[in-house]
Amino acid sequence: MKKVFVLGGTGFLGYFTIKELLKRGYNVSTAALPPMPTEDLLPHEVECKLGNINEMTDEEVLDMLQGVDAFVYGAGADERVVPDAPAKKFFYEANVLPTQRLARLAKQAGVKKFVLYGSYFAHFAEQWTDLPLKDNAYPRTRLLQEEVACMEGEGAMDVMTLRLPYIFGVMPGRMPLWTMFVDRVKGKEVVPVLGGGTAMVTAQQVAEATIGAIEYGTHRGKYAICGMNMKHSEFHQMIADALGQTDTTITVVPLEQMIPAMEQMDAETAAAGKEHGIHLSVAVRGQDRDAYLDPADTMPTLKYNEEDIRASIVETLQKCVQEA
Repeated sequence: MKKVFVLGGTGFLGYFTIKELLKRGYNVSTAALPPMPTEDLLPHEVECKLGNINEMTDEEVLDMLQGVDAFVYGAGADERVVPDAPAKKFFYEANVLPTQRLARLAKQAGVKKFVLYGSYFAHFAEQWTDLPLKDNAYPRTRLLQEEVACMEGEGAMDVMTLRLPYIFGVMPGRMPLWTMFVDRVKGKEVVPVLGGGTAMVTAQQVAEATIGAIEYGTHRGKYAICGMNMKHSEFHQMIADALGQTDTTITVVPLEQMIPAMEQMDAETAAAGKEHGIHLSVAVRGQDRDAYLDPADTMPTLKYNEEDIRASIVETLQKCVQEA
């Protein structure tokens, strides 16, 4: 039986990944920030250490990784965080440096497989070269995070990245991040959205793809996984439906109508000494495009299954609405 260490095992993706690992007969250990979302979240056979791994000594980390065959990195800051400017410094320190250290220690401990949870913004930063995504802190540091992890593993440890899109599902003790989207629609008669769309997966698919990366992935593999694609207008209509707002109108607006307001908000954010990981004026340009992925590009390789993603969205939104 192989042993897998999951960093962030009490988080949303870590929880689903641990459940799937156990189902497939893996031995699992984890480290996660306290407190536990709920008592008895993880089965007793999971070795769980609560604490900040970035505050642990190298020796403590190496001790945790003894006998570990694969490391799943499910920690860090995402683009919702609006840090003090410059944002590049924040995301570098939050995502790049810890990943580099832990990849180095994992290799030193004899770990052979390292799976990094990344972002599909890294994929589109490479694809949409006419947008300045690579100049924005979040996509730029996500790409750098991938690179330093791969460089640390070179020659001794295979490093794979799952570039993750919108993810749906529910778990005990944690509120889905989609509450912020529900708040944008709640009580509104008209909800303006841009004309693009996005790739989507379920947390279960992420878990299955993670194990697929461990078992079938190749070093430096960048897997932008997807289960289905959906327009932003349809997703927001599903939110309105979950809220029971039958009179709410989801209106697709032209990009040109949104840019001035986003540029003003960027200016106000800068005046407050803050900076978005993706400037709002850049983000809306992306939201006007179809950030679509083809499941056929990754599903056969990583061997994750199709899921009823619309049903998962409904379940996720219902939980958000019930707690709102």
